[in-house]
Amino acid sequence: MAGISLWLDDERDPSDPVVRQLFGAVGDELWVKAASEAIEVLKGGRVEMISLDHDLGTVDNGMTVAAWIEEQAFLEKLPRIKWKIHSQNVVGVENMKRSLKKSDRYWG
Repeated sequence: MAGISLWLDDERDPSDPVVRQLFGAVGDELWVKAASEAIEVLKGGRVEMISLDHDLGTVDNGMTVAAWIEEQAFLEKLPRIKWKIHSQNVVGVENMKRSLKKSDRYWG
């Protein structure tokens, strides 16, 4: 069973050539637009890579997902995944990086 590359963004389609060029999408990612959708996919344990946007137009955002990943990594309930952030929200990027770097340490 192949692993999933997940793209979290409420607006940018990872198959769009402009998004691929500007934001590093590959084009074959599973596109989800909400934090809750991303978490549901992550719960399946098949995500190998996730790319996160911060601002999703709702209270829940990319940080919600990053914090969930961190918690699950700490609890040893989520296999190691690769991650990147394609958000343009500078503060959001720093917060998500901090959380995901902790995840990396927990996966050790």
